[in-house]
Amino acid sequence: MTSTSAADGTAATGVRDSALTLVDVHGYYGKSHVLQGVNLEVPRGAVVSLLGRNGVGKTTTLRAVLNLLPRKSGQVRVAGTDVTRWSTDAIARHGVSYMPQEAKIFPDLTVRENIEIAASTMPGRRPLDEVLDDLPALRTMLAQVAGTLSGGQQQMAAIARSLLMQSPLVLMDEPSDGLMPKLVQDLGGLIRLLAGNGMAILLVEQNLELALAVSERIYVMEKGQIRLCTDPEAARRDPSIIYKYLGVS
Repeated sequence: MTSTSAADGTAATGVRDSALTLVDVHGYYGKSHVLQGVNLEVPRGAVVSLLGRNGVGKTTTLRAVLNLLPRKSGQVRVAGTDVTRWSTDAIARHGVSYMPQEAKIFPDLTVRENIEIAASTMPGRRPLDEVLDDLPALRTMLAQVAGTLSGGQQQMAAIARSLLMQSPLVLMDEPSDGLMPKLVQDLGGLIRLLAGNGMAILLVEQNLELALAVSERIYVMEKGQIRLCTDPEAARRDPSIIYKYLGVS
């Protein structure tokens, strides 16, 4: 893929099916027109990052996928199905998992309970032992109260929940927030693990190096619109194509 500066975020998708497609999505909070015609696509089994300064509409984009906005227009398709007017609960049951920036775990429940609670109503969940094979460090923590975990361990528990649910699509909002550099590296490995299991990930992230390390496609947002669609290789060759939108000189 080559660097593409396009207001509509159009980019080549190859032969893979789309896990998520947004078409001309507008979103509003009261009279505030936050999303102004967002177009993006996340192929199956791919990590796609959505970057931009604070307040440009990144988290609102994730909320639009889940129909959590007071008002929106446009179209949201998950695995080819139009879910624009579905309830949030129905969208989740259709295979969309959300990891918000806050409240990734239930602090008063055990690690096991945190992992299993969201998947309790999902058909076709993976066996917990299989999930723990991917995240072996959690085996010794299952009985531990989740509120006593470190930030990185909480991230592992949240990711284990998505693995157990076998969600085809995972929305991650700032998963590296507050993590030490070593834990950010570990998080990158976990994100690649999810994609390696066939999951598609839409990653909202402020850590540019993490986004470049795990993504195959980068969207950059400004003032509620997609201003750039590119790939990590192009961004590394010429960082200025992204920096001008992130306020980095």
